[in-house]
Amino acid sequence: MVAMPAQSIASARTPAVKVEDRLINGQLLFQSDHDPLDDDNGDESEFRGGLDWFRTVDIALSMAALVVLAPLLLAVAIAVKLTSEGPAIFRHRRIGRNGQEFYCFKFRTMVCDADKRLAALLRENPAARAEWERDHKLRNDPRITPIGVFLRKTSLDELPQIFNVLLGTMSWVGPRPIVAGEIIRYGRRFNAYCKVRPGITGLWQISGRNDTSYRRRVAMDVLYVRTRTLRLYSRIILLTVPAVLRQHGSY
Repeated sequence: MVAMPAQSIASARTPAVKVEDRLINGQLLFQSDHDPLDDDNGDESEFRGGLDWFRTVDIALSMAALVVLAPLLLAVAIAVKLTSEGPAIFRHRRIGRNGQEFYCFKFRTMVCDADKRLAALLRENPAARAEWERDHKLRNDPRITPIGVFLRKTSLDELPQIFNVLLGTMSWVGPRPIVAGEIIRYGRRFNAYCKVRPGITGLWQISGRNDTSYRRRVAMDVLYVRTRTLRLYSRIILLTVPAVLRQHGSY
């Protein structure tokens, strides 16, 4: 169990950043002369909008989504089960709010011995090892099944995370859930990550996903935590639809 205690709120508050005004056509535009990770005004700021309201909206959206998407969820589960060996749903340990581990649900897109294949690939392929160390992702991942390629491109593999939202381990909007091995990549910004529930979607997902650097991903997480409002939450959800359809950075 990984648990990281949250630090006390710094006395110097971070000025509100109008992230909504930088969302243009689904892209988060950073000023060329400013990077949020260069700020040193503390990793926390007041949450605006009320946490209870975020949770209420999370539950309402999840219930509605399950009613509408139930046939699709069943169809995808059957397709995964029939096209490769193993369970339809894959559980993976991720780091959530307050640094607590939880099981993140996804439709299985990889072969059952994925961990062994990854270890062998990283041991034998220096280029793949360098890509993994840089992004914690592989653009051409040999572990992914044929149907898994389609599910990842369309983001359908993440639909089971609706149940994570209902369980309270995730939100519809938030930082991308990370594994324990990625904590070191966040450094002192990990405290900001732990302040909110990880999300099914977020600033990273609507801003190029894997086509952005890991440092920029961390910056987006910090920005969302510092400026979280129901308006931003809603806008990110609306911008997720065209982002998924464009499939930029999805692999």
